Amino acid sequence: MTNFSDAFIQRAHPRYWLLWGVFGFLWLLTRLPLPWQLCLGEGIGSLVYRIAKRRTHIARVNIQHCFPNYTAKEQELLVKQHFMSLGMGLFEMLNAWWTTEQRVEKYGYIEGLEHLQTALEKGNGVILLCGHFSSLELSTRYLTPHVPIHVTYRQHENPVIEYFMGKNRHARTEKAVPRDAVRTMIRSLRANKVLWFAPDQNFGHKNSVFADFFSIPAATNTATARLAKVTGAAVVPLFPQRLPNKKGYRVVISPALTDFPSGDDQHDAQRINHLIEEHARCAPEQYLWAHRRFKDRPEGESDFYKKNH
Repeated sequence: MTNFSDAFIQRAHPRYWLLWGVFGFLWLLTRLPLPWQLCLGEGIGSLVYRIAKRRTHIARVNIQHCFPNYTAKEQELLVKQHFMSLGMGLFEMLNAWWTTEQRVEKYGYIEGLEHLQTALEKGNGVILLCGHFSSLELSTRYLTPHVPIHVTYRQHENPVIEYFMGKNRHARTEKAVPRDAVRTMIRSLRANKVLWFAPDQNFGHKNSVFADFFSIPAATNTATARLAKVTGAAVVPLFPQRLPNKKGYRVVISPALTDFPSGDDQHDAQRINHLIEEHARCAPEQYLWAHRRFKDRPEGESDFYKKNH
């Protein structure tokens, strides 16, 4: 009770009143038709592209390295499209929290649900392998009517944002697992649960190997292979995609990976990166380029993101 009271007092602090008002306004905006919301999201993303200099720089560096065959003009256009996609992703996240099941079904569909069901029939749990795409949060809403999901997450430092995210996690999924709670993940898989897992961010050198992502060595967490080895869980790729012209979404589930894990962490990490890269190339603006994916470098390589003055 004390922890609940402390958290409530923290969220109710006057410095967060404006943020509460913003969330209330955003809730009203989610009552609009989806195409209208996405148009607003594009506008917000365009504004962020202009004012969030640090994040724009990170995205620009990533895209310049990952798409070297693009002209400078094409690269900058992709940077701008990425931030517009992130703006749309804001409304997709809010819809994941607040939209009705009927509305979710109206705007999207799943391809390959049978692959997930087949993997579950083996009884060792399923690691639902995904990457950080802008419509990621909404994609779980297409799965939860069919199968209970355990999601991994990173706690947000802002208590109001964490309140809304946490409330959604508990309302829409069977269980929320902190991303460093490995024992809890193992218990979930051994109970034949579906564990949503996105390993495609830079977590440093610990438990990582350098595997190519867009032909660039990237520190890649080996937890997917380790979890699969310990539990015997199947690894089933899932990738969400926003359809062209704001027509909705499709969630693509592929067959479980064969011969995984292989016993070679480097090989397995490379395989995962290749899968994520393959889908990122299908809709490059929808992948999370504003994250410092190449922050950690092999020995002797310089910082990608350091600005030259």
